[in-house]
Amino acid sequence: MADDLDWDAIIAPGDDAGRRRRSADSAADPDRPMSRREARAAEAAAAASAPAGPEAEDARPVTTDVGSAGTRHPVAPADAPVARSHDELHPEVQALLTGEVPAPDARAVGDAHGGTGTGPDGPRDGAGGTGDGGRGGRGGGGGASRQPRGPRPPRRRGPLIAGIVIVALVLAVGVGAYAFAAPKIQQVVGAIGGSREPDDYTGDGTSKVTVTIKQGDIGEDVAKTLQRSGVVKSSKVFYKLLLTSPDVSFQPGSYELKKEMSSKAALAALRDSDNRVEASIVIPEGTALQDIEAGMVSKAGLTEAEVTAAAKDVQAYGLPAGTTTLEGWLFPATYPINPGWTAKQYFQSMVDTMKEHLAAAGVAEGDQERVIVFASLVQKEAGLAADYPKVARVFQNRLDIDMPLQSDATVAYGTGNTHKVTTTDAERADAGNEYNTYVHKGLPPAPISNPGDVAIKAVTNMADGKWLYFVTVDLDTGETVFSDTYAQHQVAVKQFQAWLRAHPEYQ
Repeated sequence: MADDLDWDAIIAPGDDAGRRRRSADSAADPDRPMSRREARAAEAAAAASAPAGPEAEDARPVTTDVGSAGTRHPVAPADAPVARSHDELHPEVQALLTGEVPAPDARAVGDAHGGTGTGPDGPRDGAGGTGDGGRGGRGGGGGASRQPRGPRPPRRRGPLIAGIVIVALVLAVGVGAYAFAAPKIQQVVGAIGGSREPDDYTGDGTSKVTVTIKQGDIGEDVAKTLQRSGVVKSSKVFYKLLLTSPDVSFQPGSYELKKEMSSKAALAALRDSDNRVEASIVIPEGTALQDIEAGMVSKAGLTEAEVTAAAKDVQAYGLPAGTTTLEGWLFPATYPINPGWTAKQYFQSMVDTMKEHLAAAGVAEGDQERVIVFASLVQKEAGLAADYPKVARVFQNRLDIDMPLQSDATVAYGTGNTHKVTTTDAERADAGNEYNTYVHKGLPPAPISNPGDVAIKAVTNMADGKWLYFVTVDLDTGETVFSDTYAQHQVAVKQFQAWLRAHPEYQ
């Protein structure tokens, strides 16, 4: 680069006026050595006055020197060859002019096409010109003469792509924020405009349901009871409606409403005395504890938490020592709804009723636990009432010879299924199920249902017989065949299988 740039002109101190004065002084002193710029100017002037043509070009004296490496270099700066195209420039000069790499001194490089340049004294304006060798000149002096800038390199797309991605992300965040905030905004607008809340049902409801308002219930309690029973969609919406109706008061008792009612429709139905009914909790024979608890929640207006807590407090009901569950001790009957009762009061009424029926069947207090366990098994396995004493006898005969009871009903209960008595091979082989009477001999550890009078009497008054097996051969009529031997039982099983083939709707 030292051979191609007029560094004396680039680094010369002072402003343009000072440099012009120095140029004038040099003209007055012909013996002073010329700068590279002056030498080139003189050479250009000589070329302009010389005849045109190849001869003139060849006649130009060029003095060179041969270096140690065999390369030829100009002897004097004024005699350095002038680049006539962009490709003839030194690579570093090309880089400096095109801007592809940072220039060593950016202040010394201006715009090859004119405009505003930056010199030692700050910004300056200059118009680019074209010399004889295609080199650009700058007005105002003090700048480096150079070739006009070549084609600009292609723009990098990285920043553009990054900008597009950022805009997309901003839009995505905006859409997500709108999706999150829109429901809240709609609720606020709906509340201001008096329109229906979006989390409320519409219409007068579907299927019938009975709900109970307890003694001492306040508006918030009533709202929660309606939501638990499936009457309203949101207790909060119903409660807000109550707050706008200060003249509303509720009478304890049971009301026949409908599921999925709007809050306004539910409130109107509760205020209608024609919807008040004498409700009750109905417990069929063989009902399991978990189903009784669900009925108390839906019918008596109790919460699941208080019903569950009351059921776990087994020793609060005067049961025999060692009793671990209320299962079996809740006598199947119809219990009127008492709005002032707690969950414990309902359970106590059911336990007391069971004790009364055990006493009426002649069961001694010390035998109550065993009779209830046995009766709960018969209740789930027997079909026709006339067969209950026979089923009880089959199980007793097996107990007498230390034969497994092999009751599917007990296995199913141990798996948590209280609504069917069918099981799989894997379930019947599971020794981890303490209710599995295929694996564990004797009665199950606790009752598997709440038996009624028929099952209790069947256990206290069993039929006479040597039966060890039984199978229902007609599911329509409940007909059951009892057998003394396994061979007889296999014949009865084939009879049942034939009936199933004739009635595919049961399969």
